[in-house]
Amino acid sequence: MSRTQPEVIIRTATPEDAALCGQICYDAFFAINTSHGFPCDLPGSEAGVSLLSMIFSSPDCYSVVAEVDGRAVGSNCLDESSVICGVGPITIDPGVQNLGVGRKLMQAVMDRAAERDALGVRLVQAAFHNRSFSLYSLLGFDVREPLACMQGPPIKKSIPGCSVRPAQLGDQLACNALSSRIHGFDRAIDLEEAIRKGTARVVEREDRITGYTSHLGFFGHSTAETNLDLQALIASADSIAGPGILVPSRNSDLLRWCLENGLRVTQPMTLMSTGFYKDPAGAWLPSVVF
Repeated sequence: MSRTQPEVIIRTATPEDAALCGQICYDAFFAINTSHGFPCDLPGSEAGVSLLSMIFSSPDCYSVVAEVDGRAVGSNCLDESSVICGVGPITIDPGVQNLGVGRKLMQAVMDRAAERDALGVRLVQAAFHNRSFSLYSLLGFDVREPLACMQGPPIKKSIPGCSVRPAQLGDQLACNALSSRIHGFDRAIDLEEAIRKGTARVVEREDRITGYTSHLGFFGHSTAETNLDLQALIASADSIAGPGILVPSRNSDLLRWCLENGLRVTQPMTLMSTGFYKDPAGAWLPSVVF
């Protein structure tokens, strides 16, 4: 006799879901990463709970939970702070397979982006994760950039002609204009939040802002006119947060410079998108969201 599969229900996440979904988030990353010989993106389950507590409570994020028989088995998030929406983290209980949970979680956030007339949707996936790559491709995502996640000791050296300092609220206009020139859109909300938290920095040449970073790490993005400006930002960091910065692998000069200065590749990743995409006209580092 055939066995009927249980129904997968998708609903909006609440802050109260963070404890269980955060544990699932850690378990999912630990299972897939270690099975391929890579370190987990999260240091422990507490980090998963903390991350999803922040996201599930954010007014700039739309988050959903998948339930099977009344039990949460996964979640997905959509960053809506820009005209481009960013997906992730999407995680599913490793014990739940072949129920189509991932597809339903993805479809939920894609429907949400369509309802909001988002200019595009982007995500970053672990390049070794064949199932997620196949799912995203089937859902219409195109490969835009191979990425190298890089981590290492702080470089702590100055780049001739470049001056790096903490970003201030008054820098927003110049930074957002730079992002619009290079990417075709700005990330004003992310930048302002980073400035208020004290993680954002700008680089100047000849008293003009030529690059900025919201945070040098997994969840931060950086935009600059040239590799020189981006090198100055990277070299000024006291540390690189989380698993590392995401360096576009086709930017061979920047990749080699990072390697020559002690950074090492920890895992390959892939930037994928639907909708609007402009090849960046400068140097850049995406966040793990996009």
